[in-house]
Amino acid sequence: MILLTGGLVVVISLLVGFTGYELVHTYIWYLLGFFIFLTGFAHYVAHLGLKHDSENLQAYYFSSMGLRMVFCIIVIFVYRYFHEEHIVQFVFNFFTLYFIYTAFEIYALLSNLRQNSKKQMRGDE
Repeated sequence: MILLTGGLVVVISLLVGFTGYELVHTYIWYLLGFFIFLTGFAHYVAHLGLKHDSENLQAYYFSSMGLRMVFCIIVIFVYRYFHEEHIVQFVFNFFTLYFIYTAFEIYALLSNLRQNSKKQMRGDE
C-alpha cells in the first residue's frame, strides 16, 4: 500500500505541477488520505476475519465493503451539499481513487487467500 500511495503522490504531484488544478481537484490530498484510511481499515477487518474465523471471511470482507460504500456515499453527498463548483472534477477524481484502491484491496485479499489456501493444502494449519 505504501508503494501504491507513493506512486499516486508522484502522479498527482506531476499532474498538479503541469496542469495546475485543471484535471485534479483541490481536495485531492484529502481524498487520498480518506482512501488510505478506508483501505487500511478494510484490510485490517479482512485480516481479522482471516486470522480468527477464516471460514466466515466473506462476512468480514463484505461488511468492510459495505462500510466503505456508506462512507463514500456520505463524502460525495457532503461535498455536493456544501459545494456547487467543480462537481464533475471531484467525482471523477474520487472514483479514480476509489477504483485504484479497490483494485489494490482485491489484489491484497487474493494474495492472502492464496497463501492461506496453500497452507491448508499442505496441512500446515
